[in-house]
Amino acid sequence: MMLSHDVAGEGPSTVVLLHSGVCDRRMWDAQFAALAAAGHRVIRCDLRGFGETPIDRPHTHCDDVAELLDALGVERAALVGSSFGGEVALETAVRHSGRVSALALLCSGIPDYSPSDDLRAWGRREDELLEAGDVAGAVALNVDTWLGPEADDEARERVRVMQRRAFDVQLAAPEEVHPVDAGVTSAELTGLDLPCLVVSGAHDLPDFRAMSARLATLLPGARHLELEWAAHLPALERPEETSALLAGFLAEVTAPGVSVS
Repeated sequence: MMLSHDVAGEGPSTVVLLHSGVCDRRMWDAQFAALAAAGHRVIRCDLRGFGETPIDRPHTHCDDVAELLDALGVERAALVGSSFGGEVALETAVRHSGRVSALALLCSGIPDYSPSDDLRAWGRREDELLEAGDVAGAVALNVDTWLGPEADDEARERVRVMQRRAFDVQLAAPEEVHPVDAGVTSAELTGLDLPCLVVSGAHDLPDFRAMSARLATLLPGARHLELEWAAHLPALERPEETSALLAGFLAEVTAPGVSVS
């Protein structure tokens, strides 16, 4: 089964938008339109277990992304990933070498990262709420944790709807069809000689700020930018500013003489 997806725009470069673990492809509404208008072919998808893509078999997210590229006839693409989607982008670049031309990682996860005690405690609280059947409480916990001071009521409601959908899909899936780890290690990231923009948020959790700093040292072609106004989801907190940031980076790496088709 192909990942549910949308395609917009035409141009010599292809950009794939990979959503965070509390959202689905709807989180990219502003960037999807802006990057298409900037002259890119833009693909956004719901990873398996999110949005409109059910969980129907054991799966590895990076392989699903590669299969989507195959189905759409895309040889190489720039990957833009938010949080969990950033980790999927990194795994895709490692496991499917040659398919990725550039990376833009917004408050990204990182393979084989060991969470802090505080982040582990947060995860236990989420698990407790879900095990008690309080899905609404788990949704509220995520909305309050991952959105910062720049997020308006509309952004908060959008995350609430997307996170609720993700929980509904994932909780209904039997254990035997859950994700299979890609087996990528952080040490393998040093071999990714690609243009890369690493973005962190000054209001994000310390773990994710540390992961961004670590990525900036591991990835040979990385440029690290910390947004003083952002928390964990800048694409939703300041959509227009984030769209402009991504468009500027992609214009640099898709300029004449830089092959990203």
